Amino acid sequence: MAYGKTIELFLVNGTADSLIKAEISNWNGIALKIPRLEIKKCDRDEITRAGVYFLFCKEDDGSDSVYIGETENVKERLIQHMRDYDSEKESFYWNTAVVFVGRDLNKALIRYLEYRFVEIAQNCKRYHVLTKNTCKNICIKESQIAVMEEFIDNAKVLINTLGYKVLEPLLKTAEDIIPEEETFSIKMGKAYALGRRTSEGFVVLKGATVNEKTSIKTKGMKELRVKLLKEKVNDLVTTEDILLTSPTAAAEFVLGYDISGPATWKTKDGRTLKEIEEKA
Repeated sequence: MAYGKTIELFLVNGTADSLIKAEISNWNGIALKIPRLEIKKCDRDEITRAGVYFLFCKEDDGSDSVYIGETENVKERLIQHMRDYDSEKESFYWNTAVVFVGRDLNKALIRYLEYRFVEIAQNCKRYHVLTKNTCKNICIKESQIAVMEEFIDNAKVLINTLGYKVLEPLLKTAEDIIPEEETFSIKMGKAYALGRRTSEGFVVLKGATVNEKTSIKTKGMKELRVKLLKEKVNDLVTTEDILLTSPTAAAEFVLGYDISGPATWKTKDGRTLKEIEEKA
């Protein structure tokens, strides 16, 4: 059962595009969202502590990337990243950092957090994870693991609240799964797919068989389908869950031509998504 949480967002400089401090009630962790341009002049005590950080990048093709790291002094490490880019030791350019610090975090604990955050982000597959290596064999007590896993759960909430779904799976876990009648399918010729509605749009589930040819008229959707076929489809079968903005976009991705998604996606008993939504 999910319980409500109280989150406090403090706009340090009075604007949402500047430094933001985020906290959850009854938790000693703190999240700081900091624009790259404000790192060097930021003189807050929190940013000099040990912690983990996320560096968010926007690639030339519009895709999202993230670098996840740990350090015993966040500000010094972020400035070092900036120096490394200027001296061409790093090739990625980030615009925003989200930092997590907390009381009593030591080197072993932040290494554990880094490892787990990288693992979760890779499994969620929303961002390309730039972090190459993490320390896997970390010797901490079972009680410390439990505390850090609670830290991770709260960090997921805060980073999502700050606008980054890097740790958010496309579909919920088994405990929160959508009922079976809310799983839809589409079958036209050789094309076959299963999909589900989410709060963000419509997810085409891994293992869908898609049509090869694309005759979609809308330029943006046509280009997106070509991109997805190249990156997330192998031998016309999807290799991972794919989030689309709507049921129609999902149907067009699977079939390769213009079609109404609500009238095409159907439940196991033959009801269309349109019928279900009209009834609701």
